[in-house]
Amino acid sequence: MAQNSVFTLSQVAQHKSKKDCWLVIDGRVLNVTKFQEEHPGGEEVLIEWAGKDATQPFKDIGHSKSAQKLLLKYQVGVLKGYTFQNDADAPIEEAKKKDMSAFVINDDHMPKYAALVEFSLPILVAGSYLAYRFLTAGSSTF
Repeated sequence: MAQNSVFTLSQVAQHKSKKDCWLVIDGRVLNVTKFQEEHPGGEEVLIEWAGKDATQPFKDIGHSKSAQKLLLKYQVGVLKGYTFQNDADAPIEEAKKKDMSAFVINDDHMPKYAALVEFSLPILVAGSYLAYRFLTAGSSTF
């Protein structure tokens, strides 16, 4: 790990593809190319922020301590002009699979047949109304 390497944001911006994916979090320049498939949120998130400073989105998600320690594993340098506390003595631990699992909220409480009901019920009501109008139109007396 080349933590002493200093990069500018324009240098990091050159690494923004799936095969070469770097980003910045808290002033640390990270090469997350090999981490894409393991990322619980999907590789698309990493690719979206590739070549950019992803500090705020990283903090907004509320990553676990294990995820925060992983930053050191993928660090290839620091961002020019950025000062931060020295975490070089912090141990790099592999994240446990349990800590890495994605937390997905499924708000869909409808049964699977609900889509069919939502589609067919209005058609049934409209058909009934038209049939009623057709049948009652012929029986009116003047």
